[in-house]
Amino acid sequence: MNRAFNRKKDKSWMHTPEALAKHYIAYNAKFLGNTEVDQPKGTEVVKDAVRKLKFQRHIKKSEGQKIPKVELQISIYGVKLLDPKTKDVQYNCQLHRISFCADDKTDKRIFTFICKDSESNKHLCYVFDSEKCAEEITLTIGQAFDLAYKKFLESGGKDVETRKQIGGLQKRIQELETENSELKKQLQVLEQQLMIAQVTPAGSISLKSPPTDVFDMVPFSPAPPLTPIPASNGTPPPPPTRPAEPRKDLFGAEPFDPFTCGAADFPPDIQSKLDEMQEGFKMGLTLEGTVFSLDPLDSRC
Repeated sequence: MNRAFNRKKDKSWMHTPEALAKHYIAYNAKFLGNTEVDQPKGTEVVKDAVRKLKFQRHIKKSEGQKIPKVELQISIYGVKLLDPKTKDVQYNCQLHRISFCADDKTDKRIFTFICKDSESNKHLCYVFDSEKCAEEITLTIGQAFDLAYKKFLESGGKDVETRKQIGGLQKRIQELETENSELKKQLQVLEQQLMIAQVTPAGSISLKSPPTDVFDMVPFSPAPPLTPIPASNGTPPPPPTRPAEPRKDLFGAEPFDPFTCGAADFPPDIQSKLDEMQEGFKMGLTLEGTVFSLDPLDSRC
């Protein structure tokens, strides 16, 4: 695994594993915003992002706007950004998508991280102004990443093949249900053709092909009643029986679905999601202390 926890070599982690695995560590900070960057890592990349967002904030400050405050909740499940008052989640950054995290050596308040957006797959740089605990927050994210990766190897990593098989089985079930639906349609067509069959005077039965429309599709219409014709011995033949309508599916059984929680919990693309997690953890998280600031950010804004 290509990680760069250089900041950790002479330091022990700041929190117990239980605090990040069973709960979360909360910090308050001002959120300067996020902006798209072209690389998942790099000091110069975050420097440019910080300059851009600081410039935007100075403009908004001149217009009377204040920097919004957020609560960061850091755990092995990710970094959440919440509204401090309503607790509404504004962003949820999964740890395997965070590739770079840094704090400013000249300004103990500024820290940033780069996270790959789950919808657009673009790399976004998030920039914050904390209460002089930027380094602590950076190390906390690093510790959470380290614990999440170990948990993935111990539990999720072992279950990868099983979960992939579940995803493949779910996909196969959907294919069988589609095939079953097509067979039902074919059965209905054959049933309709049977019911419009006419008995000839000679006692033989011939099938009259139903008329078709301009698209060669058999129109649906109720079958006309059949009039039984006496046989040569004078006894009428038994009336034709209509095939029983299948009550469940073509094979008389409910579609097989071993998942009581529904398909939503086992999406067909689960394999791609697992592969993405593996790729993100293998890329690793780089922690770095660097110099961002061209000018200090006014904490009163």
